[in-house]
Amino acid sequence: MYGVGMVGAGWVAGEHIRAFQANPDSKVVAICSSSLKSARAKVREMKLSAEVCKTYEQMLRRPDVDIVCIATPNNLHFEEVLKASEAGKHMLIEKPASLQLDQLARIRDSVRSSGVRTVVGFVLRWNPLFQIVKSLIADGALGRIYYEETDYQHNIGAWARGWKWYSKLDLSGGSLLGAGCHAVDALRWFAGEGAEKTMDIAQVHAYSGGYRRRKGEIDYDGFIVAIMKMKSGAIAKVSSNWDCVMPYRFPIEIFGDQGTIKDNRVYSRKFPGQTDFITIPTILPDSGEVTHHPFQPEINHLIDCIKGGRESHCSLEDSINTHEACIAANMSAETGKTIELPLI
Repeated sequence: MYGVGMVGAGWVAGEHIRAFQANPDSKVVAICSSSLKSARAKVREMKLSAEVCKTYEQMLRRPDVDIVCIATPNNLHFEEVLKASEAGKHMLIEKPASLQLDQLARIRDSVRSSGVRTVVGFVLRWNPLFQIVKSLIADGALGRIYYEETDYQHNIGAWARGWKWYSKLDLSGGSLLGAGCHAVDALRWFAGEGAEKTMDIAQVHAYSGGYRRRKGEIDYDGFIVAIMKMKSGAIAKVSSNWDCVMPYRFPIEIFGDQGTIKDNRVYSRKFPGQTDFITIPTILPDSGEVTHHPFQPEINHLIDCIKGGRESHCSLEDSINTHEACIAANMSAETGKTIELPLI
């Protein structure tokens, strides 16, 4: 039984707690938050027998805490990951793991040194459509991929919990790093060869715009679009659009020399006689509501990696390239230059 220490008591924390409760090998034994009142309320809400710790450091000193689940505002992740790594705790880290390149390098090196297991919260890798698409690609239904498109379209605003910090660049990281990173990670996941491989991004050129910054609703451009070149040579387009006037959508298009995928529709030379796209009835990544996200298989995967002593395909080490690509896009949009990766 692995003891879990929960950092944060907000919107997403509740879903993480439910998933740890449902896993037979884990138990939430401690929780801490910037607000003791919120932490106590979360304990009551989730019917936990966990201790409310006054500080994060107090929680890390507990010998029964084996895993730290970090679900706090984005700007706090760096310090929390660094301290958990130094304390020898395994981690589930909500994305983004950090907002700055030097911080990413420090936590990467710390995790390498400590040998702890990590999963960064690119939870859509466990979405049923993502898993179907990944298995079709691994089975050769698309052949060699030469072009991809993914988009994160979410008119997030004051209705959302945490909007006060999400609307600030220095606290959230902006549209792409703060949430659109799911779309960047999807590009890498789908382009990877094999069932659990990713493909690194090698080059980024981006533009940003939109209207909400001009209206004073946020202090950065809510829309950013980037052309990226994968290490394989494939070209990709990704955007993060917080300025869209529409319901949440996460469109996916993947083109290979043997077939094409558009969301849950597939057309492939692997299916002789096919005259039109086949529609796969499955769960799409079409909601920004956290209760819709597949936290259970993500957390089950973390526990399995810890038990088996193996690295996750969604580890901090793997996620560095996703973070770099998002930061490179921000740099490119600001300077007008094409950015080469890696940056660290």
